Amino acid sequence: MSKSARPSPDLFMDAVWAFMRSSAIKAAIELEVFTHIDAGADTAAAIATKNGAAERGIRILCDGLTVMGFLTKTKGRYALTADTAAFLSRKSPAYMGDTIGFLQAPHMLAAFGDLTNAVRKGGHALTEKGNTETEAAAWVDFARSMGGLQRPVARELAGMIEKKPGDTFAVLDVAAGHGVYGITVAEKFENASITALDWEPVLTVARENAANAGILGRFRTIGGDAFRVRLGGPYDVVLLPNFLHHFNAEQCTTFLKRVAKVLKDDGVVLTFEHMPEEDRTSPAPAVMFAMTMLATTPEGDAYTVAEYSKMFAEAGIPKTEVRNLSVARGRALVSRK
Repeated sequence: MSKSARPSPDLFMDAVWAFMRSSAIKAAIELEVFTHIDAGADTAAAIATKNGAAERGIRILCDGLTVMGFLTKTKGRYALTADTAAFLSRKSPAYMGDTIGFLQAPHMLAAFGDLTNAVRKGGHALTEKGNTETEAAAWVDFARSMGGLQRPVARELAGMIEKKPGDTFAVLDVAAGHGVYGITVAEKFENASITALDWEPVLTVARENAANAGILGRFRTIGGDAFRVRLGGPYDVVLLPNFLHHFNAEQCTTFLKRVAKVLKDDGVVLTFEHMPEEDRTSPAPAVMFAMTMLATTPEGDAYTVAEYSKMFAEAGIPKTEVRNLSVARGRALVSRK
């Protein structure tokens, strides 16, 4: 065996120590290290003065972030990479740092901390329903933390709506959370009326965001269980971003039958999801997303395009086409009766 072909423990060690990397990013965001560097504080001493941390701590953290690829360092001065400046400085309109409020929340870390038992069980091992629990507090965290991340996707989905700017039409935003998807449609189409469906505590965040966007007059809410509450309608557009993956295929089909009943004959359902290829080994983000569903839900999954198409067809919405997005790792489905 040649030297270059010798087995290496590097992959294993990188995986085992991965928590150090995520912890370092969390610390940097909480201490606003990237924002301070972007504002001109480019030495450990200067950053420590800005955020009140120990200079030694900042130096060690920033050196680690440099090795990880988030910073560069020249003669003791740190600088942001292009990606870090775009997504991790609060000075950027594309700032994503708030997502740690959900992605590294205690309940998420606890769920993955018991992944061995989740694998044995085939789903979330700590509670009966995990993140699908009635009015789970996690979804308020989600609504407050994840809205900014969803704006680019929301704009692309809104662009798939085949309406003229002055057209009047009704939209149902399922599991609205932060409300960004429906709000984005309302911003693009001045006569669109939005109905946001979610648990009542979560809708507080959606209403705040709608008020800030100036569209509250065209924004109403339905609070309750999406599988049980009256959906109203009929609707021209139903938005289904990041919802179906929480449930098994039978439950998804059951819910889509509810959607079919309130969708106009010429209406459209827009779905955004992480969808692996048929062999379930690519793309990597979709494959790993299935792991999140294993850890946090009883029976959720990352479904393939074929599986989603079957669900929609069985629910009476048989015409589904796939759209690739330029701004996200997931894909969109455009479904019609």
